[in-house]
Parts: sequence; structure tokens; C-alpha cells
Amino acid sequence: MRKFFKDFKAFISRGNIIDLAVGVIIGGAFSAIVTALTNKIIMPLINWALSAGGNGLESAYTFLKKVYTDGELDLTKSIYIDWGAFITAIIDFILIALVLFIILKAAMKSSELLRKGADEIKKSKPNKEEKAELKARGVSKKDRAAYKAALEELRKEKADAKAKEEASKPKPETDSDVLKDIRDLLKAQAEKK
Repeated sequence: MRKFFKDFKAFISRGNIIDLAVGVIIGGAFSAIVTALTNKIIMPLINWALSAGGNGLESAYTFLKKVYTDGELDLTKSIYIDWGAFITAIIDFILIALVLFIILKAAMKSSELLRKGADEIKKSKPNKEEKAELKARGVSKKDRAAYKAALEELRKEKADAKAKEEASKPKPETDSDVLKDIRDLLKAQAEKK
């Protein structure tokens, strides 16, 4: 029993569980906002547009069994399909999905920008080797402008050296080069015969 409660405590203490709980609470509040928007603003507009002689979606019923009480239709005892409520639920879903899509798109964009900014900061800082090289050259960290310029110069020198090294290496043969050599050998052998 103790192990169960220990595991349960570890489960609840996780950060993502708390984030999920916050998300559920905010989702409930958000759902209430979307439902109010749908029922109080959008649906009256749709009903008004569809109300050419009728009540719009409020009267969009398909009756399976009509029950009349005192000469009037009693909806509480009748059996019917409420198409208006179904269409309202679809509109709710589409609105929630649209708003969540927009929120997630904005969140992804902002996290991407933060990640790019962090990468830029990380790239601008010297690593251990560069720090040692700059120290050996006598560049002081206190003079930030000179330190930054020396770091850029050091990185440029390293990039140039790497480019020279790559250029001096023999290029590996590609499949097409090997095939061309084979073709030339076969032509030479054919000409000898």
C-alpha cells in the first residue's frame, strides 16, 4: 500500500501532470467562452439568416413521434431529432479547433524564436578551446569589443584553415566516376580486339 501511495505521489508531483491540470481548467473556461459565443452571438445570426418564415435552427427538428397536449405540440413528450443542436455542436467544435490551432501556431512560433535566440547566444559565446586560444593571444575579456572582434577573427581563421584542408583532400570517387572509368576501360579493350 505504501508503494502505491509513493508512486501516486511521484505521479502527481510531475510537472507535466500539473500542467495538464491547469490545461483542463483553462480548457473548461475556454469551452464556456466558446459555447457562449456560439449560442449567444453566432447562432442568433445563423437563425436570423435562416429565418425566412421560420425560427431558424431552433425549429430544425425531424419528428419521429409528435405528442400534442391541449392542442399544442409537447416537445417534452415527443420523439424528435434536434438538428439545430447538432449543427450548434459542430459549430462549437469548429470554433474550438480554430482557436486552439491559432494558439498552438503562435506558441510554436514563439518557442521557435526563443530557440533560435538561444542558439544565437550560444554560438556567440566562445567554447573552452577558443577561450584558451584568446587567452594565449593576450586578449582581455574586460574589453568586450576587442574580445568579440578577436573571437570572430579566430573563428574566421579556423574556418579558412578547415576550408583549405578540405580542398587539399582528394575527392572521393562517386559512383558515376567509377562507371565512367569502367566504360573507358571497356572501350579500350574493345579497340584492342
